[in-house]
Amino acid sequence: MTIDFTGTTALITGASSGLGTAFATEFARRGADVVLVARREERLRELADRIEREHGVRATPIALDLATSDAHTALRVALDERGIRIGTLVNNAGFGVKGAFVDADPARIAEMVQLNVASLVAITREFLPDLVREGRGALVNIASTAAYQPCPDMAVYGASKAFVLSFTEALAYENRASSLRVLTLSPGATRTEFFDIVGTGDAAVGSFQSPEEVVGLALRRLDRRRTPASVVSGRANAITSTLVRFMPRRLALSASGRVLADPKR
Repeated sequence: MTIDFTGTTALITGASSGLGTAFATEFARRGADVVLVARREERLRELADRIEREHGVRATPIALDLATSDAHTALRVALDERGIRIGTLVNNAGFGVKGAFVDADPARIAEMVQLNVASLVAITREFLPDLVREGRGALVNIASTAAYQPCPDMAVYGASKAFVLSFTEALAYENRASSLRVLTLSPGATRTEFFDIVGTGDAAVGSFQSPEEVVGLALRRLDRRRTPASVVSGRANAITSTLVRFMPRRLALSASGRVLADPKR
């Protein structure tokens, strides 16, 4: 069954590019009004204009830096001022950096933990009661295939996504008696700005999928009567993520290090 989101509102963070844009477009195509949240106001307005023109729904851009401790409060205020109540939340905002932890910029690390973990938790807690009450939508948190094993040279990023995976699977269980669908989406290599920021387009990370392919998989899983707690995009990624759970941690770490870490160290 394909879910019709007409009459509901979906909020997507990190909506100005990549998976966020693809999620916003797909929810709008299915009839939902959308709230687009990211830092880049001009790109959000361009996306909002396109969505309204092509899909005939309301698209509200909200320019906001989510890597702050009060982002969830600012987001609530912005919605209340506009009289918007949401039924679906997609926590997509996040970033990663590549390199040895010992050389990393402490401020950048703190920003990553705030955005990838602390703000995601705070935003989820702020709006989860609304989602449960509305009862027609979904909570989708974006993890990564990096969540399934340690990630040398991306240590903090991998750990942050492991947190998102565990956190969201637990929420799926806690809310199993409600009509809210809760899903963790773990993309592999995807053609988004993430890999520009990380600084790698190396084929070792796997074959690249388009944002539309990844989002299409997520929506198909949400369409199921019993939505799974998590899904990995890409068949090879799904197989690898399953196998690594049965490997000794030492072997999983070694394999991950050969793919991700600087071979000169």
